[in-house]
Amino acid sequence: MTTETEEPTLTIDELAARTGVTVRTIRFYGTKGLLPPPVIGPRRVGHYGREHLARLALIEELQRQGMTLAAIERYLGQLPPDLTARELAIQRAVVASWAPGTAERVSREELERLAGRALAEEEVERLAAMDVVERDGASFRVDAGLLRLGVELLDVPLSQKTLLAARATLTEYSRAAAHELSRLLRDAVAERDARDVRSLSAHMQPLVVQALLTTFQRSLKEELREWMDGDARG
Repeated sequence: MTTETEEPTLTIDELAARTGVTVRTIRFYGTKGLLPPPVIGPRRVGHYGREHLARLALIEELQRQGMTLAAIERYLGQLPPDLTARELAIQRAVVASWAPGTAERVSREELERLAGRALAEEEVERLAAMDVVERDGASFRVDAGLLRLGVELLDVPLSQKTLLAARATLTEYSRAAAHELSRLLRDAVAERDARDVRSLSAHMQPLVVQALLTTFQRSLKEELREWMDGDARG
């Protein structure tokens, strides 16, 4: 496995086996600009890393939402070119939120396939504590849209207590924002037909989620910059 600061280590055949995407499709995505080029190593062998894995997962989610290849190309073209694997995972979670979350029952083997890696028992317990997976006898109930983000959190060097506290904070403020935005939309369409309201809601949901994500990312970067600058001055 690679980290975000390590060199890419997967060949195109290994990338295909890891993601279930054919070598031919990976090369096609590269020619369309949907995937960045591999890093050329010794013997002119291309190597792929976490960003390529994350981009393929995002493309898969966009396809699951019914987007055409042209629409996917436009969507990816609007993203900043230097997004990290974790930021791409967040984008994927946002896309998955456009559709109603549906939990599916899977085996342990299928859970690890969806996660993209083997999971130790302790890691499964952490995912359960974060409400990403739920044990159901010998199987698991999981929302695939949340799973990859949950797996990314397994590698974050923070305690389970801190992660759960962060989750509670995000839940509290996101619900407050959703309530206020819902009130504004209700007031704006109060006189419209119910079908118009449903259509507007379906159209607005991905836009609002994307706006919230962008605003939050900028605010978080500002907070972290002030924190790091304060430490540097101290």
